[in-house]
Amino acid sequence: MGGYAPSPGGYQVPEVPARKSGFLGILALVLAIVAGVVVPIVAGVAGFEIGVRIPSGIDTNDPELLSTLSPARDQVLWAEIAFWAGTVLGIAAIVIGILGIVRRQGRGAGIAALVVAAIAPVIFWVVLVVTIATGTASGFLPAT
Repeated sequence: MGGYAPSPGGYQVPEVPARKSGFLGILALVLAIVAGVVVPIVAGVAGFEIGVRIPSGIDTNDPELLSTLSPARDQVLWAEIAFWAGTVLGIAAIVIGILGIVRRQGRGAGIAALVVAAIAPVIFWVVLVVTIATGTASGFLPAT
């Protein structure tokens, strides 16, 4: 009979690549959400307490700026801890998010993590400044 010769080894169905886990993207998103939501909340609470304990406000031109913060040193420490924790978590979220995007392991979550981690510092500083100002304003109110 005519026709085509059978291929050597016969016909085989091509292998379907196994679907990769989205763990990297999800991990990056969780870290970014902690850096963008939880850390600013901690800083906001500390910022409000800083403002309450320093009702005269903070003058950045004052040469004795650090001594002005003495009444609120514990709250300043918590705000600083929150800042550095958010920094470490944000950088980790960016790195892990990029790995997730490149390896196609949770690509959408990795992209979302990059966006959230990129805006997290802005959220942190806005929350901190607003809560310090709010605490300072409430410090002027007479105690009832």
